[in-house]
Order: sequence, then structure tokens, then C-alpha cells
Amino acid sequence: MKKTAISIAIAMSAGGAITPVFADEQAAQIEKIEVTGSRIKRSDMETASPVTFIGADAIQASGAVTIDDVLQDITAAAGAMTNPGVNNGSGGNASINLRGLGAQRTLVLVNGRRMINSGTGAASTVDLNTIPVAMIKHIEVLKDGASAVYGTDAVAGVVNIILKDDFEGAELNAQTGLSGEGDAEQHNIDLTVGTSFDRGNMVFGVQYMERGSASQADRDFSSCPLNETDGGKSLTCGGSTITPNGHLYLENGKELQGDEEGNYAEYNPETDPYNYASDSYLYTPMQRLNLTGVLNYELTDNTSLFTEAMYSKRWSEQQMAPQPVWFDFTYTEAMGDDLLEHGAEYGDTVHYRRRMTDTGTRDFSQVVDTVRTVVGVEGILDNDWSWDVAVNFGRNDSVDQLSNLHNIGSLTEDIELGNFNPLDQASWSADNMTDYLYTEQNTGGSQMLNFSASLAGDIIELPAGYLGFATGIEKRTEKAWYTPDSLTSQGLANDPKVEPTSGSYDVNEAFVEFAIPILADKAFAQNLDLSAAIRAFDYSSFGSDSTWKLGFTWKLNDQLMFRGVKSTAFRAPTVDELYGGKSPSFEQISHPLLDSQAEVIVGGNANLTPEEADTLTFGLVYEPSFVEGLSLTLDYYDIAITNAISEVNNQYIIDNCVDSNGGLINQSSPVCASANMQISNGKATFNNQLQNIGDETTQGYDVNVAYSFDAAGLNWRAGWDTSILKERTVTMAGETVDYTGLITSGLGGYADIKSSLSLAVKAESWSANYKVRYLSGMDSFSCLEDPTSCYAPSTPSMVYHDISGSYFVSDTIKLTGGINNLFDKQPPYYSGNNDSNTDPYTYDTLGRYVYAGMNIQF
Repeated sequence: MKKTAISIAIAMSAGGAITPVFADEQAAQIEKIEVTGSRIKRSDMETASPVTFIGADAIQASGAVTIDDVLQDITAAAGAMTNPGVNNGSGGNASINLRGLGAQRTLVLVNGRRMINSGTGAASTVDLNTIPVAMIKHIEVLKDGASAVYGTDAVAGVVNIILKDDFEGAELNAQTGLSGEGDAEQHNIDLTVGTSFDRGNMVFGVQYMERGSASQADRDFSSCPLNETDGGKSLTCGGSTITPNGHLYLENGKELQGDEEGNYAEYNPETDPYNYASDSYLYTPMQRLNLTGVLNYELTDNTSLFTEAMYSKRWSEQQMAPQPVWFDFTYTEAMGDDLLEHGAEYGDTVHYRRRMTDTGTRDFSQVVDTVRTVVGVEGILDNDWSWDVAVNFGRNDSVDQLSNLHNIGSLTEDIELGNFNPLDQASWSADNMTDYLYTEQNTGGSQMLNFSASLAGDIIELPAGYLGFATGIEKRTEKAWYTPDSLTSQGLANDPKVEPTSGSYDVNEAFVEFAIPILADKAFAQNLDLSAAIRAFDYSSFGSDSTWKLGFTWKLNDQLMFRGVKSTAFRAPTVDELYGGKSPSFEQISHPLLDSQAEVIVGGNANLTPEEADTLTFGLVYEPSFVEGLSLTLDYYDIAITNAISEVNNQYIIDNCVDSNGGLINQSSPVCASANMQISNGKATFNNQLQNIGDETTQGYDVNVAYSFDAAGLNWRAGWDTSILKERTVTMAGETVDYTGLITSGLGGYADIKSSLSLAVKAESWSANYKVRYLSGMDSFSCLEDPTSCYAPSTPSMVYHDISGSYFVSDTIKLTGGINNLFDKQPPYYSGNNDSNTDPYTYDTLGRYVYAGMNIQF
């Protein structure tokens, strides 16, 4: 089968998202293929939805040894995506966030079937570390809602990772790299072995990767947390008011700072803050082992057995500054007279804060085991219809630890009994603190069992072609759990107590999809095809509903095609969102008569219902006949989510449920009724568990230009991929925020324009690649009300340059190398930053990175 020109143009529409590579000609021999976004196999790649293709050669050329290195660079990705540069709260995970709608709204598939949620605790998203790069044949990224085809989570799009299943021979890859500063070393080795036999094929792969760390102290931009002074006109090295040697608040209003000799002086906000950045990772270390096996075996002439087995083990670490502790105690004569000269009196209450540099940094570690197996049978009926039956099982188990924590319950009890003097610096020595130190250990996991059966084929020949269909049923059970450390669950640690999480649900689903040819070989309609799909589902957790999709492709001629899809999508609440254990969180609020910290109960909500979405994409593919090898695509997208699962803004609850005199109001409103506000002695306590309370929208354009040509005896390919964001709004409890063009403190960045320009050239014995990544400047969300009060109310546009190349030593040996962030572009500072004085979700914090490797085939 020979692809049409527009089919090739669609396939190349991803080329600008990553270094363009030279296509595998085996694709041209496939008679019918299944493209992500449809269950119907077809003889070309023309679908109504925009699909990005990323080949194995492109991944290798980028130097990536983890999938997040590839996917987080595509222009359709935005918002917060966990990666090695996220030290605080990442848990070692890696995620993909299409359209900036949240990683939980991007569905990840392997060979068209669900990947198990993975990570620490009751995970709600897929950890990309569980999928080995060495075994990837190609990646298909569907930038459209696809719940009618795949079910829950496919709101922003779908990432479908296709594994090698027809590999023959053996291939060994070894690669090493490090940053321009000599840290964050990364070593990778993988071996893929495959063989074919009379009735099938088997492929086995093993990959091991080890990544070193980098410290915030070793970069000028992150060596200390920056404070803005003089009304935002200057920057100074700042830090935390919770300091080594003790920071005391006395009843007379004085603040005191201790020193190593045991003296106390008035706290100096200019010199006394603690530089917590010096002990924090800028880039987090990890070790990872992946084992993968794929087997296809022909049982009969028309029936085959297929199996997939994946196992990954991850050891990851993060490091943060020593634990901050705080408690109150009564000042007694047994504690000495050091505070008397500062106006304190015996019997006064002292509010004590201390940074535990005495016992060392907080060290986070995770050990995560993930397994996924698929066993199925597929075949062809006498009428050429295809069928398959499969079982997909996945399980994730995690143990995460946090060391150098302190049992504040025991400590304060000993202070009350007179066995511990907090004002004596010797009491805090590492040797003396042994009895109060502990390592928090939490366990968790998730499990999925999915039974599926499907049938597809051509029903009848119509004047314009065959009416195709696909139908199927699925039954899936998911469960997840999280058991916190015993001290944490009892509230005996310095942080609030956390309840365990445990729960499950099951779902029965059925779908049907049609590909309907309308016109063929007509004036202004070389082909006009419609597609339609509907999926019905019944969840044990909330009930039943359905979702649908309508699409079209209108090929006017060999040069121009229009395409579009209108659909509904949904995301069912996860086990963690439904049954997540409750815990108190102390949050800042503003009210003239209430304490500035409210006790807010957060956690899951068993009454949650699915998020719902309306999606629309419309675009064109153009390949002009007067420029051979040139293709252009333009797509518009519009996604509107209702019933979004979120917490209500805490200040909104205070403003709407408490009047200026501290009395309760609007208690019959849904927000105030669920909050169950309690006020005692000026302190507010209320519930803010997850609710279906939000609306979210996003709109924009994707533009791609791809051009392949021969010149100077070389084969060239160029690609330009651009995403233009027009709207990204979030509405919670009646309050709407438009994040378009903004960068935040915890949700990542939403740049107006993300663009990638790439050029690849290939000769007989070598190849080279060059890529330019562009990110437009953004305004800081924290500075919207008064930009003049901020030192850096916006970020500049950023341009990164990457180069790579390969040299073919022989038919079996290839040397590769490259430099990412060639000009060592440093991340920008912005007011209201996330971490490291910048945003590790959005910017490259590591700097220049150099790598080299070898590929051996035998």
C-alpha cells in the first residue's frame, strides 16, 4: 500500500515537535493500521483528529533516556509537569500534561491499552519512568478528547506508546552525559533482543539508568532564596524565619534569635533568615530498571496469541533543608534567666521555632515497583472482520521514606516534665536528639484489572467506499491504597495527622464506532468521510452515563484536506479523590477578627461525580503541488470542562460564610453547608474536601510546517511546530481566572506561544540535527494586582538551542553525541516564583547538558 501525499503530511505534522528523522520505510508495507483516536483499522493515516508521531530515531537523536524528556518538550504540553528538576513534592515521578489541563486529564496507553497508574501512594496518574525508552517503536500523541473511544481521562488528549514487536537481532545502547557544571551525571545502558520463528516473534528488552544530582547551591540563580525589598525595587538574599539555634516569639512582642553559644539577641530580618536553598536539590537523583517482553504467536492461520510483560523498579531521592519545628512552652526558672533581660517573665508562654540543622537535611526516598501484563488472542473471521479478547493487569507498590524527622509529641512532653530544656543549645545536639529522631515510612499502591473484547471490520460497500465499524466491551476494576506512618497517622509528628486511603471501584463499558464514506472522486470532494463513536459506561462509584464523538475528513484534492471533531469527554474521580484520607491543613486567610491561619480539613469525597467536557477541533492539511516535500497543518482546539474536581478557594469560603463581625452567614448555600464552618476563640475551622465545583476552558491553535528535500548530495528535513494559546480559564465557586500568558507559583506556565524549529541532515555515513525551542514571555500571577510592586512582574521570552549528531563507524556501530541548551541559557527569576527562584515545571534549570553514546547492532 502506498500512502497518499496528505497521509504523509499528517504523519509529518509532528516533525517540528522533536528533531525530524528519516522515516522507517516498513510503514509503507502495512496494509491496514490503527491510528490513535480510532479503533477502526484503515489503509491510510488520515483521521479527523490531529495526531503527532514521534519515532524511535527522533528519541535517540534527542539524547533522551526517559520519555518525559521527549514529551515535555512538545509544544502542546503546558502547565505543571513533574520532572527531575522538581525537588519539592515530585516523589520522583514524571508526567505529561497536554494543553495544561493537568496530568490527570491526559490518558497514557501502551499499545493502545491502559497503563497502570503508578508512583507513590494511591497514584492518580501514570509515571512515565515505568515505560522503557529502548523498547519504543514510536509514540502517537492525540491532541483531542477521545473518551468515546478510550473512556475516562482522555479529556486533553492521549499519549499512545507503541512498543517494538517485530524486532530481529540484538541492539546495545550505552550513553553517558553530564551538565556543563560537571554534575547531574547520567548513565544509561540497554539491550534489546528479538527473534522471529515460524509462527511468531519475540522481543525482550532490559534498560538500566542512573542519574546523579545537582544542588541549588551550585548555581548562581538558585544559591539562595531571593527577597524583594524597597517596594520591589531590589533583590536581597533571604530565607526562612525558622532558623537554626531557635527563633523565639515572646509575649511582649519581641522576637529573639539564638546563637551557637547559647546567647539570645533580637531577631534581625536582614541577617538572620536561614538559607534553605543551600541544602536543596536542583536536580534529583534516580536509579531505574526496566524489563520488557513482547510475544506474538500464531495459534492457527487466522488466530494469534499476543502478550506483553513490563516490570520497572525505581529508586529515587529528593533532599530539602532540615526540618522546621515549632511548639509552645511555658518559661520556667529551670530553663535559666537568658530571656529575663529581654522582658520575658517566668510563667510566660514562649512560641518556639527552630531549623533542625543539628540533625541534618530531610531526605526523601522512594522505592517503586510497577508491573503490567497483557495476555490476549486476536484473529480474523471468514468475512475479514478482526476480533480480539484480552486481559490487562497492572499493579504498583511503593514505599516512601522521609528521614531526619522529629517526634514533637515526645519532645514537648519532656519539656513539660522538665527533662528537656529548649533554651539550652546543648539539648539540641545530634547525640542528645537521637531519642526524638525517626524515619517516616509510608506504603501505598494501586491495581488495575481490565477485561476487553472487540470486533471490527467493513459492514457494507457504499458508493464512496466501505462502511467500517468497531465495537467492544470492557470491564475494569481499580483499587488503590495509602498507609501513612504510624506517628503521622496519630498526629504525633510536627505535621498534622493524615488518615489512610483505601478504596476501589469497577466499571462496565461498551462502545461502537463507525467510519462512513460519503463522497469519493467528486468535484471538490476527492473523499468525504464521517466518523462517529459512542461509549456507554456504568461505574459502581457514581452510576451510568455516555459520551460521543462526531468527526469528518474532507479531502478536496491531493493537496488540501479539512478535518474536524466534535465530542464529549469525561474523567471519573480516582480512588484517591473519592476515598483519600482526611487531614487538617493550616492555611492563610484574611479576616479582621479571625486568626490568620485557619484549620482546613482536606481529603477525598465519596460523593464526587465525573468531570465532563465538550471538545472541538477543526483544521486543515495542505501539501502544495508546486513545492515538492512541503506540508502545512493548522488546527484549532476548544475544550470546555464542567463539574471539575477541585477544592474551593479558602478565602472565598471565609468571605462568603463569615460576616465582618465573625458571625456565620449563608449557611444554606452549597459552599457554606459543605464547609461546616466552626469558630472558636477567634480561630476558624472548616471543611474543604474535594468537590465538583469548577469549570475550565482552553482554546488555541497548533501550526506545523514540514519540508523534506535533497540538496548538495544530502537528505534534509525541516520542521516548525507552534502552539498558540488563546484562552486558559479556571472558574471556581464563581471566581474566574484567565491563566493565558501567566506563570504561577505551583501550576506551571501558560505561555501564549510555544514553538520548535528543527533541521535534520543525513549523509551516507553521518547525520546531524539542530533544534531551536522558543517559549514566549509570561506575566507573574502573583503580580497581577500591582505589577509596580514586583521586581520581576514578568519573564522574558526564552530560546534554547540543541544540537546532536551521529557517525556510522560501520554497518553495525554508530556513535552519537549532542548538547542540549547549547548556550547554557539560565532560567529567569520572577516575582512569586515556585522554587529555585524560578519555575522548574517550565524552564530548564540544569543548564548546558552534554551527552555521548554508542549503538551496536549484532
